[in-house]
Parts: sequence; C-alpha cells; structure tokens
Amino acid sequence: MKYYLDEDLSPKIAAILRKRRVDTVSAHEAGRLQVSDQAHLAYAAAAGRCLVTRNRNDFITLTVQFFNDHRPHAGVLIIPSSMPGDRFQIVARAIAKHASLHPQGLPPYSIDFLKA
Repeated sequence: MKYYLDEDLSPKIAAILRKRRVDTVSAHEAGRLQVSDQAHLAYAAAAGRCLVTRNRNDFITLTVQFFNDHRPHAGVLIIPSSMPGDRFQIVARAIAKHASLHPQGLPPYSIDFLKA
C-alpha cells in the first residue's frame, strides 16, 4: 500500500510512516501545495497512491466524478474529524494499521475511513 497525504496533513506523519516502512509521501514534500483537490487526486492516482485526507465531502464527490469520467483512481482514505490532526503518532499508527490490512492497496474508486 502506498499513500499520498493531502496538504491538510502534516508531513511529520509521512516521516513517521516511512520509519515504519509504509511507503508515504506528503503533498508538502512533493511540492504540491495550494493545488486543487482534483489535482491532488489525479497526482495520487498517477503514482498509484491512495490519497489520505481529512476533507471528506470534497473527495467523495471527486471520487464519483473520477469514476464517471473513467479517470484513474487508487482509493481515498478519510481521517475522521474525531482523530486529532496534531497527534501525529496516533494518526500514523492508524494509517500503518490500515496499510497492514490492505497490503495490495484499495480497489479503484474505493473510499475507506480510518479507524483509531
């Protein structure tokens, strides 16, 4: 499982995940700040990475749009608002657990919700 963290998530989470051997890159590290949500999703899909975000509504809508347009999509993992975004270790631990449950990645156009 490979992940791409939306710019609403700290690059510290990506660094923690890489130390846990989870293939992760953040929008910050990729120099992809202040681009549209659609551009983030397209970038993640082109790299075969599941996009991780807190921005639930926009990415659910975009997933449907990508499906209807037959555009590539490698899944979206949504972090619930109940999970504190500044608790980097907790978020990284939950994503690492998700990766262990989905070693082959998510099916195209899948939307999953991170569990603590």
